[in-house]
Amino acid sequence: MRYPENLKIGDTIGVCAPSDGIIEPDKIIKLDKAIENLKKMGYKVIETKSVRKSIKGRSNTASERAKEFMELWKNDDVKLILYAGGGDFLMEMLEELDFELLKKLPPKWTQGFSDITMLSFPLNTICDIPSIYCDGVKDYAMNPLCRNLLDCLKLVSGEDVIQHSFEKHSDGKEENIDYTYNMVLETKWKNLKGEKEVIMEGRAIGGCLDCIDNLIGTKYDNTKNYIKKYNKDGIIWFLESCETTTPQLTRILLKMKYAGYFENCKGIIFGRPLIIREDYEITEDEAIMQAIGNLNFPIISGTDLGHIPPQLGFMQGAILKITARDGKGTLQNERR
Repeated sequence: MRYPENLKIGDTIGVCAPSDGIIEPDKIIKLDKAIENLKKMGYKVIETKSVRKSIKGRSNTASERAKEFMELWKNDDVKLILYAGGGDFLMEMLEELDFELLKKLPPKWTQGFSDITMLSFPLNTICDIPSIYCDGVKDYAMNPLCRNLLDCLKLVSGEDVIQHSFEKHSDGKEENIDYTYNMVLETKWKNLKGEKEVIMEGRAIGGCLDCIDNLIGTKYDNTKNYIKKYNKDGIIWFLESCETTTPQLTRILLKMKYAGYFENCKGIIFGRPLIIREDYEITEDEAIMQAIGNLNFPIISGTDLGHIPPQLGFMQGAILKITARDGKGTLQNERR
C-alpha cells in the first residue's frame, strides 16, 4: 500500500467536485464556513473552479472534472483533497483518468464518501492508494468539530487513533444552526450471528454499495486481483448504501458473492443507509443474512458508517481492527 505524505499544519488542502457541485445558498454558506474553519486551524485551502457549479447533477463535464482533480493531484503543495460532496455521475469521469499515471505519481490523501466510492475504490484496488471514507468538506463547517472529523485529520497526519462508536446518531433531519449533527437516536452495533463479541482484522476495502454494484465486471474492477495480492492480510469489507430496497440489497450482495468478492474475507461491517424500503417485510438485517449469512465470517450492522451521521473515518486500504460488543464498537486503522 502506497501511503501518502502526512498532512501538517501549514499544508494546503484542495477542494474539488468530481461528482456534483455546490450551488444552493445554504450549502454555499456552509462551504465558506468550512473553509474558514480549516484556515483557522492553520491550513491553506484552495478550490477548483467547478466546486460551486451544478449542471444536471454534475459540477462540470467529465473531462473537466478529471482535469481539475488531476490539477490538485499534481500540485505538490496539496497534501489532502476534500471532496465537495457526492452525487450520481462520478462514474463518467473514470475514462478521463489515467490510472497508470496515478500509479506512478506520488500518492495523495483524499476524503469523501457516497458517490466518491467510484473514485476511492479503484484508487485503492488499482493503484494501492489509500483514502479516508468519511464526510467531505462541508461538514468542517461545524463549531466545534465533531470528533470523527478531528480523528480524520489525525489519521492523515500520521497519528494512531482508536475511534469509538457514538452513543447516538442523527435522525436524518436538518442539522442544527451550528451545523452539528442532530444526534437523537440510540446507536447500537449488532453482531448478526449472535456472537457476544466480534474481533476482526484485515485489509480494508469498501464504500457505497450502490456504487460498487456499478463497478462489478467493468475494466475498473480489479477487486479479485487486489484480494489475491493481500491474501496474507485477509479482507474486511466496510459497506453502506444511500437508497435501496431490501431485495436490491440481497441481489447486490449475492452478485458480490458470486463474483468472488468475499473470498478470504475476515468480516463485513455495515453502516446506516439513508433510505431503505423493506419490501416483502424483509428487514435490512434479514436481507444481509439471507444473502451472505452462510459465509464463514462475522457480520456487524448498524454501525457508525454511511449516510446517517456521524460516521467514523475508515481508511480504505489500511489494516482495520474492529471490535463489537454490547452494542458498542471500536475502529483502528493501521498503516501496513
